[in-house]
Amino acid sequence: MLPWWRALLGGRRLWRPAPPAAAVPPQVGSWQPPFSTTCARCSKNGRLRRKRALSERKLTQCFVDHRKVRVIGGQGGGGGHSFYSEPRKQFGGPDGGNGGDGGHVIFKADQQIKSLSSILPFYQGFHGQRGGSKNCYGANGAYMYVKVPVGTLVKEDGKIVADLTRHGEEYVAAYGGAGGKGNRFFLSNDNRAPTLFTPGEPGQERVLHLELKTTAHAGLVGFPNAGKSSLLRAISNAKPAVAAYPFTTLNPHVGIVHYQDYEQVAVADIPGLIRGAHQNRGLGMAFLRHIERCHFLLYVVDLSVSQPWIQLQDLKYELEQYKKGLSQRPCVVIGNKIDLAQSRINLPLLKEQTDDRVIALSALTGNNLEELLLHLRELYDSYVKTEQSRGQSPVKW
Repeated sequence: MLPWWRALLGGRRLWRPAPPAAAVPPQVGSWQPPFSTTCARCSKNGRLRRKRALSERKLTQCFVDHRKVRVIGGQGGGGGHSFYSEPRKQFGGPDGGNGGDGGHVIFKADQQIKSLSSILPFYQGFHGQRGGSKNCYGANGAYMYVKVPVGTLVKEDGKIVADLTRHGEEYVAAYGGAGGKGNRFFLSNDNRAPTLFTPGEPGQERVLHLELKTTAHAGLVGFPNAGKSSLLRAISNAKPAVAAYPFTTLNPHVGIVHYQDYEQVAVADIPGLIRGAHQNRGLGMAFLRHIERCHFLLYVVDLSVSQPWIQLQDLKYELEQYKKGLSQRPCVVIGNKIDLAQSRINLPLLKEQTDDRVIALSALTGNNLEELLLHLRELYDSYVKTEQSRGQSPVKW
């Protein structure tokens, strides 16, 4: 009779130790461990490489140029209430210190912030500490800095109260409350043992509206599908969404053009305008306000359409109706899509219809981009000289 363990294992293969790893040939599709033996930095870089570019719809959700914010300054700390006492000096008098002041809420312009999407709807400043015994004053509340993009307008009840156009510029949105007085403060000849002390004052409370206007040296102005986004990708490192089918950019993009002498010119891709934009047709007002801060304009015209000079006239009309004198700023007309046959026919006709300089190029093939970059630098240099003659410092990127 077989032992019980032999009957249990009857007809089955017995376990044997596996051969060494070197003796096992590699197999295609073999199992991989669920962990990585690489360092944390390498695994993080791998995750970043797998990230896909945001679509234009998702970029629109991230880009915010309006925000309503409620800000309250920090409350001041209350005054202290105590009397000095020692074993041999029991009636030393009052020694309650004053409370600390509440912290301010401050808006600070930062070049790294490109949208108001990170701005919260409510901010509360830090409170001051209460006054202590032995005439110790309470600590003041720390300032709360809220970073906003450069070019942010701060409005209250429809009136502009601040315009943050420079990097590092600050505006106190809400002041903190003053600290309370301790009973030491009320000591007098008539009252040698005051018990009176005051609480801290509440901080200032305001409801502010933040409005972002894109700050750039040059602005690309044109109708939808004129090739503004493709042109910005060709002359800078900006990556606005482009495709082989017609669609319009939904939010502004700013690209930086670098020159050999380390000068940098900021070019903004303004979303496409339509006829009647100054009457707020479509999203006209939302688009037009981003052009106000541009110092010179680049009109992008599609040369392949019939009568492209009509587009140029309509663009200047919309800008002039929105703000008087906006169409009179230094400009250049860019005739895009010169690689098409119809564009070569319309180019001399466009030059006859306008007195502005016309630069014909192709953002797709890169033809004649050098002429645009050289003229863009000329416009920038003239802007710098104009600002210096007025005693103002030009905007640098």
